[in-house]
Parts: sequence; structure tokens; C-alpha cells
Amino acid sequence: MDIRNKIAQAQRIVVKIGSALLTNDGQGLDIENIGKWVEQIAHLRESGKEVVLVSSGSIAAGMTRLGFTTRPKQVNELQAAAALGQMKLVGLYESHFVRHGLHTAQILLTHDDLSNRRRYLNARSALRTLLSFGVVPIVNENDTVVTDEIRFGDNDTLGALVANLVEADVLIILTDQLGLFDKNPRDHEDAELISHAFASDERLESMASGGAGTLGSGGMLTKVRAAHLAARSGADTLIASGREEDVISRVVSGEIIGTWLQPEYGRMAARKQWLAGHLKSRGDLVLDAGAVKALRSGGKSLLPVGVKDAEGSFSRGDMVRCVDESGVLIARGLINYGVAETLKLLGRPSVEIGSILGYEGESELIHCDDLVVV
Repeated sequence: MDIRNKIAQAQRIVVKIGSALLTNDGQGLDIENIGKWVEQIAHLRESGKEVVLVSSGSIAAGMTRLGFTTRPKQVNELQAAAALGQMKLVGLYESHFVRHGLHTAQILLTHDDLSNRRRYLNARSALRTLLSFGVVPIVNENDTVVTDEIRFGDNDTLGALVANLVEADVLIILTDQLGLFDKNPRDHEDAELISHAFASDERLESMASGGAGTLGSGGMLTKVRAAHLAARSGADTLIASGREEDVISRVVSGEIIGTWLQPEYGRMAARKQWLAGHLKSRGDLVLDAGAVKALRSGGKSLLPVGVKDAEGSFSRGDMVRCVDESGVLIARGLINYGVAETLKLLGRPSVEIGSILGYEGESELIHCDDLVVV
């Protein structure tokens, strides 16, 4: 599909804005431009698109309020700056979004939250629910409590992980650079902008500069790596200058701005590859003949009524194998319930889940989007 049509048809978008932009290179929060970015996001919401905003800037905002001119090296000072700056940052966003009749929600995450499968699912559920209510979630790293992430983390990576989390169509990374060049434009006058490439192209990292400004913790290299991560769930990544006039609106309308990094596979194909090859199984579900037939026919979720037995020590969100009664592997997937709950649900129709467990959970043991037939 042509990039213009592909981006214009995107329904779920993650927008990541970097610290240098938000603080106008350390001059303090850029109220005017933040208002412009918010206005563009509001227009996307008006057109029916769902938007998650991943915003840097808490540490940078706190630094300016505390009088720092360069990024502190002491963790406790970074934590203090983050705590102070986050209040200012979220308050400013809220004041801008409310003018457009939009509610916002603050979501503070760490990379550890997204590597723990249970917390990952909880975060995904919260974000999807907020989007369904028309809320604009504002995500930032929880810099007040984490330590390693403050030293080495970056919100480009967080933006990509959030794109994976909500299965976004597009990740837009706004930076103070025009995009990715084939060589560092600060050192080479003949550097050319890369307008399009596959996110998996190994040559991109050698093109990217690993340096960051005094306020940020990333650089173009982190953005290239973020695009590679986002492609894992089939998301396109656009790296563009946030100083371009109406950049978000123009990008989403299909205008070629900055660098477009495309996944090699579509969303479901990329996700199925991830499911098939990157997670270790924690248990087995034994399926009856009807369930085996349903899964092999394609596009079906696994319901408790078709499961005869469960083995292992799995928890909600773990990878389990689905086998037939002879032990032949049929599929793998991420299960919605722990082993104790699953054993209670064996062979029962989904309408009885609430009465059996005492709460209304998912109607499937494994949703079709979380399952790959082998």
C-alpha cells in the first residue's frame, strides 16, 4: 500500500514528543508549541482516530525549575527533577486538551512494567479502555522511582513498546532533527535524508548518530531501534521534526515528511512471528477434537468449552501450548487465566465464567489475536 494511503487510514496512533522540543532546548516548557501539538492531536480525535501521547519532558521541566543548565548525574537529583517536572508537564497538557473538550489520563510506566507479562496485560487493558472512552492517555516513564531507566532509558523505546502494547498502526516520533540521514549532517554537508526504508534494515544503525543533547537521553540511534521494536507488532514509524508547521496533521494526511520506517510484515503476521518464536511455554492445554478443528480452520479463539485438561504452572499472560488428545502440538498462545482458574473453566461455556470465577473475565481462554497455529 502507498505510504499516503497507509498512514491516512491509520486508526490508532502513538505520538512521541522529545524533551528538546517540549522545553525549546532547555528554555522551559514551550507552552505555545505544546498547544499546537495538542490542537493537532485534538483534530485527529475529532476525525475518529485514537491517539496515545508519549511525552518526555518531566526531568527537563524539573531541571529548569530547579535551575540546572545541564542534565544532573546524580540519580536522586534526576528523581527530584522528574517529580517536580511531571506535575508541571501534565498540568500544562491538561489545560490545553480541556480547551478542545478532551479528557487526558496520566500513565507512568517503567520498562519493567512492560517486560512483566501480567503488568503488561493490565497496562494494555487500562490504555485500551481509556481509548474506548475517547480519552487521550499521556504516557511517560516513571522517572521518580526507577534508577537504571533514568541512566540508560529513553522514551523512544518506551514509545515503541507502547505502540506494541496498544497495537498501534503508526508511531510518530517528533524530534528536533529533520529525520534520519545517511550520515551525520552536523559533520557532512553532503548528508542525504532517508525518506523511506524497512525498519529491519541493518544499515540504518550505522547511519544513525548515537549522540543526544544535554536534555535528552536518546539520539537518532534510539529512534532507529525504536522503529525496529515497533515493527514487531506491524507498526510503521515516522521520524520527523516537531518544528515543522502542523507536522502531525500533515504526516497523518499522507504527506512525506522526515523518515518513514516500514515493517516488513503486516500487523498480524509480525505478531504471529513474535508469538511463534520468542516466548517459552509455561504449560499445556489439551483440546478436544472440536477445538482442534476450529483452530485449524483459522481465525478462531480458544474457548474453555473445547479444553479437556490443563497442565503446568502458568499465570495470566503466559505462553501455553495447545495440544490434541494425543499430545500433538496444534497452537501456541497467551492465556487469559492462570492454571487454577483454567481448571475450573474446563469444558464450560463462556457464559458461565462470571458465575464460576466470581467476576466477569475474558470470554476466551486465548484470544485469536494472541494465538498462532503451528
